[in-house]
Amino acid sequence: MGGAHSREDLEISDSDEEGEEEEDNYEDAESNADENGERSSERRSKTPSSVDDVEARLKALKLKYSSSSSAPNPNLKNAVKLYLHIGGNTPKAKWVTSDKLTSYSFLKTSRIGGNDDDEDDDEGEAEGEDSWWVLRVTSKIREKVSAELQLKTFADQRRVDFVAKGVWAMKFFNDEDYKVFVAKFQECLFENTYGYEATDANKVKVYGKDFMGWANPDAADDSMWEDAEDSFLKSPQSATPLRENQDLREEFEEAANGGIQSLALGALDNSFLVGDSGIQVVKNFSHGIHGKGVYVNFDRGSYNRGPSLVQSTPKKALLMKAETNMLLMSPFTGGKPHSKGLHHLDIETGKIVTEWKFEKDGTDITMRDIANDSKGAQLDPSGSTFLGLDDNRLCRWDMRDKNGMVQNLATGDGPVLNWTQGHQFSRGTNFQCFASTGDGSIVVGSLDGKIRLYSNSSMRQAKTAFPGLGSPITHVDVTFDGKWILGTTDTYLILICTLFVDKDGNTKTGFSGRMGNRIAAPRLLKLTPLDSHLAGADNKFRNAQFSWTLFSLVEGLMLDFWVTESGKQERHLVATVGKFSVIWNFQQVKNGSHECYRNQEGLKSCYCYKIVLKDDSIVDSRFMHDKYAVTDSPEAPLVIATPMKVSSFSISSRR
Repeated sequence: MGGAHSREDLEISDSDEEGEEEEDNYEDAESNADENGERSSERRSKTPSSVDDVEARLKALKLKYSSSSSAPNPNLKNAVKLYLHIGGNTPKAKWVTSDKLTSYSFLKTSRIGGNDDDEDDDEGEAEGEDSWWVLRVTSKIREKVSAELQLKTFADQRRVDFVAKGVWAMKFFNDEDYKVFVAKFQECLFENTYGYEATDANKVKVYGKDFMGWANPDAADDSMWEDAEDSFLKSPQSATPLRENQDLREEFEEAANGGIQSLALGALDNSFLVGDSGIQVVKNFSHGIHGKGVYVNFDRGSYNRGPSLVQSTPKKALLMKAETNMLLMSPFTGGKPHSKGLHHLDIETGKIVTEWKFEKDGTDITMRDIANDSKGAQLDPSGSTFLGLDDNRLCRWDMRDKNGMVQNLATGDGPVLNWTQGHQFSRGTNFQCFASTGDGSIVVGSLDGKIRLYSNSSMRQAKTAFPGLGSPITHVDVTFDGKWILGTTDTYLILICTLFVDKDGNTKTGFSGRMGNRIAAPRLLKLTPLDSHLAGADNKFRNAQFSWTLFSLVEGLMLDFWVTESGKQERHLVATVGKFSVIWNFQQVKNGSHECYRNQEGLKSCYCYKIVLKDDSIVDSRFMHDKYAVTDSPEAPLVIATPMKVSSFSISSRR
């Protein structure tokens, strides 16, 4: 467990190899002298007649001088010094020089990888629909310009790090060369991502005129980030988040009964591990979750319709009715991530009491995801509705009969959920994931990277639609108050501030109105190139979410609603990638003056995090409810589930 940046920031210094270079130079010079032995003795016996003679004779020696960082070969275009990181995450990890002097180029080609001796290896364009910009460095690196390169810039060191079947670093010989590379890389990345040249007109086409701060972060309005940071510091009873002098200490670890598929944390007494053949009930403690010896096997009771849960392992579990009931969905139909229905489990009896079908206007439909009506809805003992999402559908389902009658569960077709509210879009939305705020507003992530905000009163038209950065949103979360959105992509997390000031000077969120053109640029949360490489080639970010704040139910005259207690706010972010559970300090991410953001180019990217490394791929990582945070800890315990084990970590000071 520790900060990943300590491994990545191993110093790259030209002086590291000076001893080797001087020895090499001496040997080269000595060799040259031996080859010209007789001429050397002749030269020593003669006195040069002028300075020109001295210079001519020195050139004749063909000595190999140490290459100066300020004087590269003037005939070598795009000259760089190339380093390779070796040793991984071991004490012997270090950077070594791969090429003391080489060059890079950007090529537009339809061929990725392969030999570099082909004819299209000159910088330029190869016409064709299936062509991309490629970064080539000597004969060792030839990779498509994309987010998968995990490029990280160090303007103060004139250096960039990236992943290309290994972790590489390039150092430039002057500031201008560094700036030229970064600018060209961004242009190629834009064109590869969106299919347009990186012109101002095309950026407006992609982002929209209100979101040009996303394309040009230096000109974006960051005042909302600063205001949000101030409000966080002033919020009552806000504990200090995880700091460098604190660490995560493992409290509990135990084996699970079967392969864990998902994790359903409760805010009350129990949490639940959904496995291949049943649900393991565990007890919530102030230092984590621990088994209580109760296991609910998937038993469909007396119903014999449709596939059994044993044959179709549920991937999604949703707690309802004060955490006494659970909805289980297996979103895979015909190899696609969609489900035609779900199972309703009574946790107290351990029985599947209903198998619901998704239907609209008499026609069977599918859903790819379900969610609670609001952040606190799982604690409502009378809750009977929940949200549903499919590629082009956003809706609310009701388990009560619309005519106020109990449905006949003996019919062969099974009970049908009542579509109470929603909209079926014609095409093109490609919804992937969603989440709800404390007041029931909805955020939806899409395949094209767009993130849409819907108010709690309408699902027909989004109040705000944030443009995509080119990567599909695979998971989305939102803070209880709706001020912050956290989107997950395969290679980075995107943190968005939804606050804006309307024409009357009132501060609102993008869920309640159109944000106008004073929209803050988002911030990205990334792994360093080294950690990204160590996580594995096929490992991707999954299920990023905020920590879980305290909230309580307030009864109103017309409508009950949930509020956070004592104005508390979320303090940490956690995501899973391969065997890593990665934790960010939320306050630190919002702090624009933090050292992590210095000397960066483009959107601010935060690389300051802590990692918990497990022996197996992680299924999910989540913070427990804030009520389980002990008095001397800044956060509730972190629960990490792998297929066969579940572990709980508490934050403690290092001794």
